[in-house]
Amino acid sequence: MVGLPGAFHHQWCPGYGNLVAERCKGIETSGRGPCRLRIGVDARLADYTVGGIARYTTQLVSAEMALGQDHSIITIRSRSPKVNPPTIPSSETLLARTPPHHRIERFSLPWELRNARLDVLHSPDCIPPRPGRWASVITVHDLAFLRMPRLLTEESRRYYGEIRRAVQEAKAIIAVSQVTADDLVRLAGARPEKVHVVHEAADSEMQPMPRDTAKSLVGDRFAIAAPYVLFVGTLEPRKNIPGLIQAFGHLRKDFPVRLVLAGRNGWLSEEIFMTVRSQALEDGVSFLGEVSPEELRTLYCAAEVLVLPSLYEGFGLPAVEAMACGTPVVVANTGALPEIVGEAGVLVRPDDPLDIAEALGWVLGNPGYREVLSARGIERAATFSWERAARETMAIYEQVAGG
Repeated sequence: MVGLPGAFHHQWCPGYGNLVAERCKGIETSGRGPCRLRIGVDARLADYTVGGIARYTTQLVSAEMALGQDHSIITIRSRSPKVNPPTIPSSETLLARTPPHHRIERFSLPWELRNARLDVLHSPDCIPPRPGRWASVITVHDLAFLRMPRLLTEESRRYYGEIRRAVQEAKAIIAVSQVTADDLVRLAGARPEKVHVVHEAADSEMQPMPRDTAKSLVGDRFAIAAPYVLFVGTLEPRKNIPGLIQAFGHLRKDFPVRLVLAGRNGWLSEEIFMTVRSQALEDGVSFLGEVSPEELRTLYCAAEVLVLPSLYEGFGLPAVEAMACGTPVVVANTGALPEIVGEAGVLVRPDDPLDIAEALGWVLGNPGYREVLSARGIERAATFSWERAARETMAIYEQVAGG
């Protein structure tokens, strides 16, 4: 292990960590208080994967920087990215050798940050390193690993098994929905006063485009010409994709549509492909893998409907993105999805493939109803804002640094 790149070394100030709270007492929550904070955001996951938490981190930091506040945002990035790293605006960038989710990152990452003089360290992937000379803020996106531990690999169980330690050590916890906030208190033993609900939002580029244009782009890029039902997300057990494929088998008897799935293979995804084969649906199901945000927008805009039949979601960003693009949504009546979608979508029982199929059939067979859902979705998606999320998160940084 080597130290930080020379450009990012900072002169050490003895007792600095003990002085942060005293120096920042009385800080305003407007983002322009008397104390200029050094706020570290762990963005390493954005250098290893494209969706989910990586996108959350990219969007949040970009929105924080756009606020034009006085504090410094220091993004922590990977020295050895595994994907094309996204551009994340920041006051400074610090390169770390420790990979995300590494078995020793709890100890190695603080060592790499030892000279960074951070007032706050935000861990968007919920498991922070051991406490350092900073106030720890974590974001918890869901507690599926506590609700459904049987659906995890041993490695994931080990990593996320640190959640109870994480919520005890963190000075503040951001939950992306009220459902996740309630789960934190009930399942992870978090103190309610430490938990703050800050909703995510769709990328500002997620907006409607002419359907003919979107269909043409999807046809050119993915060779998909038929009308299709879209699923977006990691292919993993809690997404209930085998149940969706069974529902699609029923749906296809009455509607000549395809099922298109956009998202990388996650853990324990083998059952998904076995279900396609057992249902003899190979000619009707398309697996696209990870797609870019630009491709994702065209997929939403060209789709007849988005379906998200997850057994559990802590937020459900694809539903918000689809609504922002004017695409009708059919989602499970579990987890945070009812909270996020409100009256703008159709709720189904995720454990009942026939219920999913009937809801999809109702949307596909009623153009007037699709138009109503489209209008409701655009209005609903507009209630979620990255600017608001950034302001609320900055207020949390200031609160923990001042206390």
